[in-house]
Amino acid sequence: MLLRRLFAAVLAPLALLAAAPASAEVVKTGHLEVELVSQEAAAVPGSTVFVALRQKIQTHWHTYWRNPGDAGDATKIVWTLPAGWTAGDIVWPTPERVRVGPLQDYAYSGEVLLPVPITVPASAKPGQTVTLKAAAAFLVCEEICVPEDAVVTLSLPVVAGPAKPDPKWGETVGKVLAAAPKPAGLKATWKKDGETLKLSVTGAALKGADFADAYFFPYSGKAIDHAAPQAIERGAEGLTLSLTAGFDFGPEATEAPTELSGVLALKGGSYEITATPGETPAGSVGLGSLPAAGAGSTGGPQASGGGDAAGVSGVGGLPVALLFAFFGGLILNLMPCVFPVLSMKAASLAAHAHDAGKTRAQGLAFLAGVVATFIALAALLIAVRAGGEAVGWGFQLQSPAVVAVLSLLMLLVALNLSGVFEVGAAVQGAAGGVSAGSGLAGAFLTGALAVIVAAPCTAPFMAGALGFALTQPPAFALLVFLALALGFAAPFVVLAFAPGLLRKLPKPGAWMDVLKHALAFPMYGAAAWLVWVFSQQAGGVALALLLAAAVLVAFAAWAYGLGETRRFAGKTPLVAFGFALVGLAGGVALTVGALKAPVPAAGPQAADAAGPGLAAEPWSPERVAALQAEGKVVMVDFTADWCVTCKVNEKTALAGPRLVDAFKAQNAVLLKADWTKRDAAIAAALAEHGRAGVPLYLVYPKGAGAPVILPQLLTEGLVIEAVEKAAKG
Repeated sequence: MLLRRLFAAVLAPLALLAAAPASAEVVKTGHLEVELVSQEAAAVPGSTVFVALRQKIQTHWHTYWRNPGDAGDATKIVWTLPAGWTAGDIVWPTPERVRVGPLQDYAYSGEVLLPVPITVPASAKPGQTVTLKAAAAFLVCEEICVPEDAVVTLSLPVVAGPAKPDPKWGETVGKVLAAAPKPAGLKATWKKDGETLKLSVTGAALKGADFADAYFFPYSGKAIDHAAPQAIERGAEGLTLSLTAGFDFGPEATEAPTELSGVLALKGGSYEITATPGETPAGSVGLGSLPAAGAGSTGGPQASGGGDAAGVSGVGGLPVALLFAFFGGLILNLMPCVFPVLSMKAASLAAHAHDAGKTRAQGLAFLAGVVATFIALAALLIAVRAGGEAVGWGFQLQSPAVVAVLSLLMLLVALNLSGVFEVGAAVQGAAGGVSAGSGLAGAFLTGALAVIVAAPCTAPFMAGALGFALTQPPAFALLVFLALALGFAAPFVVLAFAPGLLRKLPKPGAWMDVLKHALAFPMYGAAAWLVWVFSQQAGGVALALLLAAAVLVAFAAWAYGLGETRRFAGKTPLVAFGFALVGLAGGVALTVGALKAPVPAAGPQAADAAGPGLAAEPWSPERVAALQAEGKVVMVDFTADWCVTCKVNEKTALAGPRLVDAFKAQNAVLLKADWTKRDAAIAAALAEHGRAGVPLYLVYPKGAGAPVILPQLLTEGLVIEAVEKAAKG
């Protein structure tokens, strides 16, 4: 008995030591704190233990997902394990979307754990303590990108019985594994439609899911255009995302892909999917569209599509939508398309400024007309959408047909503002007559006319509010349209109840026509820009047909205006209206022809037309000295393929023809120090200028002298100015 107790006293501490929890040390790399943490406190022979690489990332910095997006580099781990132990693939949590200029990246910020399954061999002996070693390589980015490394270890005891969760990290690692994307029996298909990939996903797991801000993260870096928005369409059994095809699905690809794999991120969870070619299932469409996710967004996997939509579809929901709608309605009063009717109403209010009772009554009647018309339009829109039609305000500039129609519409608006013709002049005249008579009926009709004229316009804040409204039940949608109507009517209602303010307004006169004519020119500019967009989409033949259509449409507008003038003068307008009808028919026919014109394939000439950009020579300190001695200005671009900021600057500030001309004029040369791969000379040059990463931009004066360091975010004008100063010595 005494001997047994003695053995127990000796072995007890050893047993406690063997069952001690896993332990590791934290390694600081500069912008990260890195360590290995385990889900289990010990390893059991023949089992699998999850060990996670934990990163605590410095504020405002980030590391990258398995597919970094447009720029960046994924975290890599190389394991050194005991004999017989093996490491599996990283279990990647759903990333955040980080927007940097025109680039879209997939990354992590704050704290992230990357779990890895470690297989414990059956031959592992209980009582041992093994050391797991991982060499990790990171790319850490803010405005600059810095490669950092860490070698981290974890001591893990081996026990015979079931292992308990690690007391410090077991629960955290478990939550990361539970939230990580995983298969859920979903069926996914993709179909290519021009430059668009229709990715459809259906399955039981998606029934009743919240598809707002749904987003697809592809595993391949070349599958899609990451920066393009992802339009969302709901269905009874799933959804369909409209993605912009990337290199893998383009004409340059050597062979067509057989599948499209990645992560579908929703508010309720993330799922791994592998899509195969196929038709769009009926259950993935038909219940309407949601605001597109992806453009202009920064944040987590459920970050919204950017702009004012972000505030609506995010945390704020209906209250924010109502606020945005109200402000959108206010701003809508400034849209040029509503000026004619609103100026008429302002003149009417000014005429009654001395009679407070009449002014207030007219203001309320105007409000009633605005609200009634907005609600009527909203009810019609909701009814049509309920019938399966995806109608409403949306981002449709990728469609040549929409762009062509919009360009002609902008032309007509500009011609109207220039006084070539008046839309609905007879109706407006009738409204004016009613206003002169009964007053209240005229004010109501004026409000209705203002809404009808404003219907094609979309003011700031409106897009997000309307996008939210069209995804909600009818009652919520009508509330949003009501808020829009109240905002639109508010300025005139306020004026109606404050006659003193009306007396301070300029009297109606020639200034109204001058303002109206001046506002035509932004519309001409919008029409010209849309025509240019159409030319990029449809080619030269289609552009010629659209320009001819614009001439005929302008002729039709002029003839219509002439007919209106003759009619109001008591003369016969039939000939003028006949010419207007012929011109309009010809314009429509030519527009249809433009849309059917063959699109030429892009060739070398099209690529050259885009501009060659700056040609760069390889950098070396000797080359800098030699060029300076030759009397040349030298700019050095310290860059890397994984540097996000570098790529943004290359696509914007360093790509314009003005910069090319400036370099030629100032006898300047661009040198490129490519740090994509480690280079001791580049690292030394960076350190010499107090930098640990790229980008770094140096401009050396001709002859000799120290360089000027440019900001990390460039503009074309800033670079040109620096080169011109350096040329002066």
